Amino acid sequence: MSQPKKDTPLRSDAQRNRERILRAATAELTQRADVPLSTIAKRAGVGQGTFYRHFPHRETLVLEVYRFEMRQVADAAVELLETRPPERALREWMDRLARFALTKAGLADAIRLVTSAPGGPAKPGPTPVMEAAGTLLDACGAAGVVRPGVTPDDFFLAIAGLWQIDPHEDWEPRAGRLLDLVMDGLRAGAPGR
Repeated sequence: MSQPKKDTPLRSDAQRNRERILRAATAELTQRADVPLSTIAKRAGVGQGTFYRHFPHRETLVLEVYRFEMRQVADAAVELLETRPPERALREWMDRLARFALTKAGLADAIRLVTSAPGGPAKPGPTPVMEAAGTLLDACGAAGVVRPGVTPDDFFLAIAGLWQIDPHEDWEPRAGRLLDLVMDGLRAGAPGR
């Protein structure tokens, strides 16, 4: 059976199957980078045929899980801005980003496995998350609660310490302290302070 075109919407049952596979793959790949695809299919409650129709190769699945997870983190920025003041939205989003980074260590290993093979796909970039950071920083800048001129690149350099924290230890207090320090730095020199 041929694959639907990328812009052709999936039937609702096919979409539900795809989402179940992605959720199951996220859970399994987070725990073990080299989990058998049959384990993911079983956890998703789909047969092998359904699984391979959606994801014909491990690489396809791993990269789609990465994109799916990055999209969830990115979409949270807009949701937070709709319900919170910009400064609070940024800080809560930083917590979500930390949770993604530190609870998905196995997913990072799975991405390295599929992108390091000769002739394998390139590692996808963090574009949606960079855009989300830009949206939050712009909103904070317009509200006068962060220093002017902070770019998404600056922001990610400032929080790079997150990736130095061991995800197997009690990481939340350390991540919280680091992100509080970053927020203090972002606030320094803000026109509304």
